[in-house]
Amino acid sequence: GAAMLAWLWLWLCGCCGPARGLRIHEYLYFQVLSPGDIRYIFTATPAKDFGGVFNTRYDQIHLVPADPPEACGELNNGVFIQDQIALVERGGCSFLSKTRVIQEHGGRAVIIADNAYDNDSFYIEMVQDSSRRTADIPALFLLGRDGYMIRRSLEQHGLPWAIISIPVNVTSIPTYEMMQPPWTFW
Repeated sequence: GAAMLAWLWLWLCGCCGPARGLRIHEYLYFQVLSPGDIRYIFTATPAKDFGGVFNTRYDQIHLVPADPPEACGELNNGVFIQDQIALVERGGCSFLSKTRVIQEHGGRAVIIADNAYDNDSFYIEMVQDSSRRTADIPALFLLGRDGYMIRRSLEQHGLPWAIISIPVNVTSIPTYEMMQPPWTFW
């Protein structure tokens, strides 16, 4: 009850500091439709100060893992990114650089998964680098565990991409909680 709330408040103030204040993440949701073994609703966070927004809902669009996964330069599978959404991995270059690489390959958006595969609860705030460059496509951050499980499923099935629906309005889904990945931190 009250003791738990007081402890939570002290913990939040201690970890976030009074200068930063409390910032609640804005979440965006997408659902994997195929492969079926990861047919869950995933939670992502939009980049803080770069990238575009989803003006369109994509009922069925490919989520294509970038090759190489970090997407810091030329892509071996860039032709498959065209008009689709890319799944890339954190590391090697800035979030903005990754977003621009995907945009230059014609991607509609980029989902950047943490490279810490055991991360099942900590969302990183993606901010612009100091280059003054911009990006127009949406950029989302995905937990490392979620990105790993999606890529692992695709590899197990020998599939080049997943089919997703994005963004998903979870308030209209009464069973939303049951559709989250079973490894999600509660």
